Amino acid sequence: MNKKWKIFTFVAIAQFMVVLDSSITNVALPEIKQSLHFSTNTLQWVITAYALTFGGFLLFGGRAADLFGRRKTLLLGMSGFTLISLFIGLSQSSFMIIALRALQGLSAAFMSPSALSIVLTTFPEGNERNRALGFWTTIATGGAAVGLLLGGTLTQYLGWRWNFFINVPIGIFVITMLSRILPQHEQEEVNPSQLDLPGAALVTASIISLVYVVSEGAIWGWLSLQTIGLFILSLVLLVGFIIRESLTKNPLIPLSIFKSRNVTGANLMMAPIFAGMFGNFFMISLYIQTVMHFDPVLTGLSFLPFPIILGITSTQVAKLVSKYGYKRFLLIGPIIVALAMAWFTRLPVQGNYFLDVLPGLLLMPFGLGMTFTPIVLAATSGVPGNRAGLASGLINTSQQMGGALGLSILSSVAATVTANNSSLGKLTATVIGYQHAFSVAVILIIFATVLGTILIVEKKRPS
Repeated sequence: MNKKWKIFTFVAIAQFMVVLDSSITNVALPEIKQSLHFSTNTLQWVITAYALTFGGFLLFGGRAADLFGRRKTLLLGMSGFTLISLFIGLSQSSFMIIALRALQGLSAAFMSPSALSIVLTTFPEGNERNRALGFWTTIATGGAAVGLLLGGTLTQYLGWRWNFFINVPIGIFVITMLSRILPQHEQEEVNPSQLDLPGAALVTASIISLVYVVSEGAIWGWLSLQTIGLFILSLVLLVGFIIRESLTKNPLIPLSIFKSRNVTGANLMMAPIFAGMFGNFFMISLYIQTVMHFDPVLTGLSFLPFPIILGITSTQVAKLVSKYGYKRFLLIGPIIVALAMAWFTRLPVQGNYFLDVLPGLLLMPFGLGMTFTPIVLAATSGVPGNRAGLASGLINTSQQMGGALGLSILSSVAATVTANNSSLGKLTATVIGYQHAFSVAVILIIFATVLGTILIVEKKRPS
């Protein structure tokens, strides 16, 4: 293995840890709820707290990687992530685990864009980068499915705390190896002291307030003064951020990066696709456990076909993009994903895994494998090295904030519909709630397809 692929291997493990911790707790939620005495309404915050700070600080983390150095930023983020994982495993209250999950997400926000920018600067544009990003997108999306399997096994045999303890030895090993093989990288643009902290505060506050209002809107009432007020606050903060970036000498996000149609289109397309996928995963795992009564290990095993099909598809599509371009994959892939999610809208109260769940789990990764690699390639192609961290932070932000919003929206829809149908019985009402949530996921994917059709420019074939 040459040095470039050795670097990729250990950087990919770091990214895998980040993605894994977005989903590994899904299967453990029932045990966490019982162990730490969570209420039903607050349980989703074990997931959302991580996604919230992760997505909220990704732009800051990506820019920090460009200014302070990718190596330094990645190792700092990994050290925090590893230490906080230990503390999460030792949590003794619901408040403690939610707060620590938020800090873990903050650490991940420095890890993920740094890791992807290292890949972008290690592999020049062309077939080798396409191949690397094919593996990368497999990790970024397939890791969620692997997390369900690993989380189920650890939860059933060792207890939910080992979902976090396992990060400690792996983190120490990866930090040690990366410290040895990663080259030094100094800042390439401006003095690190000129990092746009006010801009970072504005965009982070805007994103976090938006996700919070979506998470709590069903409880407060969508037309309540509290909901509308917080939504307006989020928009005001976003406008303030845009004004700040257009006026400051060293912006957190140079707005000129959005002159690229592919960068803009890829980021706009990524958010609703990941929203549908992440929320869909959460709902399917709950359906399998609460309706079909699978134990944690069996729940994890039920998702096993997903990463296998996704890995094969992603790597093959990465090769084909060089020959055929982005466009056809960004049209066909999301349509397949939407069909898979539409299958779940008919899940019955007395479900059968092989007839009702497995067909969707076989079709969905095929469509996602055709979708994610072209999106990441479109979002990062043509970006200079001194903005690699920024481009990485942008696409990761679109992905993670889409996931956080998707989880919040689908959870709110499911809860509202379930409450409105409570007279039909708890189990029936719950399943109807899931069905409506899956329908919303389909709409999100269709919306993403329209965006891709309009905005993504066809990649020219090599002459």
